[in-house]
Parts: sequence; C-alpha cells; structure tokens
Amino acid sequence: MSPPEEQFRALLSPRLNDAEIASLPRLDDDLARKLIDRIDGVRLFGHAYALLGNLTYGGFGPDDVLDFAHRHGLAGVCIHLLDGEERSLGRMSDEQLRRFARKAENLGLDIHLEISTTLRADVDQVVRIAGILGVRNIRVYSRFEGQLSEVMERIEQDLLRLAALADQHDLTFSFEQHEELRSTEIAELLRRVNHPRLYAMFDFGNMVNACERPLDALSALAPHILQAHLKGVHILPEGDGFGHRGVLQGSPEDDLPGARMLFELLMLGDDEPQVIALALEQENLYYAPAFRHAGEGDNPFIPYRDLSTTGIPDGWSLDDLLAAEPGWADHQVAYVKELLSTMRSIAAAQLDPTISLAGAR
Repeated sequence: MSPPEEQFRALLSPRLNDAEIASLPRLDDDLARKLIDRIDGVRLFGHAYALLGNLTYGGFGPDDVLDFAHRHGLAGVCIHLLDGEERSLGRMSDEQLRRFARKAENLGLDIHLEISTTLRADVDQVVRIAGILGVRNIRVYSRFEGQLSEVMERIEQDLLRLAALADQHDLTFSFEQHEELRSTEIAELLRRVNHPRLYAMFDFGNMVNACERPLDALSALAPHILQAHLKGVHILPEGDGFGHRGVLQGSPEDDLPGARMLFELLMLGDDEPQVIALALEQENLYYAPAFRHAGEGDNPFIPYRDLSTTGIPDGWSLDDLLAAEPGWADHQVAYVKELLSTMRSIAAAQLDPTISLAGAR
C-alpha cells in the first residue's frame, strides 16, 4: 500500500466498524483526480442554526448569517424562515426581503430556505418568500404523529403537492431525515413519488435517533441527496434506541464517521457533483431523544416532535452562551476546511509522488 493510500485510509477510518473499514475504496489515480476536482468545486454553506442562540435570544438577524458566510468565504447560507424571531425572514416585509436578497447577491452568496413542516400554509408561505428572494432550493421535513404506515401516507400526499409546486415555481424541495423517520423510509417515499424536483437532505446525525448507523443511512439516501447538514454528534444509548447531543464537529466527543461521510457526499454524481450544498450546522449542546427503537416492530407509533431548538443548558448563563456560540461556528468552518485540505493533499500526493505528506493527518 502506498503512503498516500495509507494516509487516505487512516483519515477516513475513525468511528467505522470493521466492515465499513473493509469497504473503503482504493485510492487510485482516477479516484484521486475526481476527489481533487470535487474539493476544488465544493460548495460550503453557512447554516443559521450554528448561530441560533444569538438569533433567538440575542440581537442577530438573517443579515448576520450572510456576514458570517461572507467572512469565511462560503458559497451561500441555509436559513429557516423562523430564524431571528421578530427579525426573521418570515416576519419581513416584501421590501425587506428584497433588500436581503440584494445584500446576498452583492456578497456573492446563494440562499437556501428551510422550514420544519410540509403543511399547506407553511409551504405556501415559503414558496411566496422564495419567489421574492429568487430562491430555488427549499428544505422541508414532516412532523406527523401516528402509526408509521399512516404517517407515510400523509407525507406521500404532501410530497405530491410539493412536486406540483416545484414545477409551477421552478423550485426544488429537499426532504430531510429528521430523527423520527428512517432514511430507508424517506428513500421509499421519494421512489414512490418519483419526481425530478424532489430530493433528500442528508443530516450527519439525525439517523442516530431513528436507530440507523450513519453510513447505512447515507447509503440508503445516496441516490436522492441534493444537500447535506454537517455537524458533530455524541451518541447516547437510551434503552433499545439512541439519543444524541450536539458537540463540536471533529472533537474527541464526536462519535460520527464525519470524514468518511464527507468523502462519500463529495463523490456522489458521475460527471458532475450531485450534492450542491454542504451546510455547516454546528449544533453544540443540542439534545434529541431516541425516536425509534430496535424492537418496535414493522408499524410503530411515531410520536409528535416539536421544532428543533437549543435552549440554555444547565450551568450556562445566557451571556456566556451568546458569547461562545460564534466561536463554535468559526471552529466548524476551520475544521471542515482543514479536513478538505488534507483530503486534497493526499489525493495530490497519489498523483505526484514528489509531494510531501508531512502535513497530512
């Protein structure tokens, strides 16, 4: 095994089981060229959730998310309609929305919108706002309660409506696996509806709460993934399921095979990258309980889940949280950029043996 391939396997192996390590691809020249091309064209997005404390309890608004992304040289931003409370996009006048769109354009930033529902009124609102902003990409997920079979039927009907709206307004919708549905179930729904404007949003940690392994979830959704949320997660065993707590991505507490997942997302698509946005959604201190369980049967009851949020944790003051949060967001940008740089250096060394690998991890 060549030194670059040894480095490649070492970089991608942490947090994998033996079978997942055995499935690592061989770093040959073709793979190295494709990896370099994908990294050189990667589209990292800022995510408003990384600044949610300041958006919820402090004075931040959507403009601050744009400023964060511009400062870090990112390609765009993912923003929920509710982020920023009274300052949020969902509360802005049409003229305020147009000013926001002009600022993003002047900074060279794309905007992707997010909502946490597939209900008609909320979808209609985000479609209207997307039209004003000139946005084409919208993230959704459902929060229905009931037996799994009933929930799947309701979501399928909502996806059919989303498909019609996508055609009508030149939009794409990305349905996120969000802790209560398994990736296999979302893939089944997308196959059923089979519409070219409906995709999946892959989240690095949410499959944990649905009792899935990260790489299994990625593999199930791979044909459908258009966007992804990157973050760090500490896995918490809870009975015959798993909850999770948000941690700094790449920290010793991060239990996810983040390097391997990032590599797999980069490589999706044959001639062109399939994934158009890798959103940096640092969620330090966020907690989510187990939603699915190993012994639940074929048609379990899916409980209602509220909107995701991170409150003020025990032992933290509001001032301390607001002061620390931007640094956590900065940390994630630096970590992911360093990881990409290391991958690229290893791939370059594969193509040119004279390149030193001293700086590669």
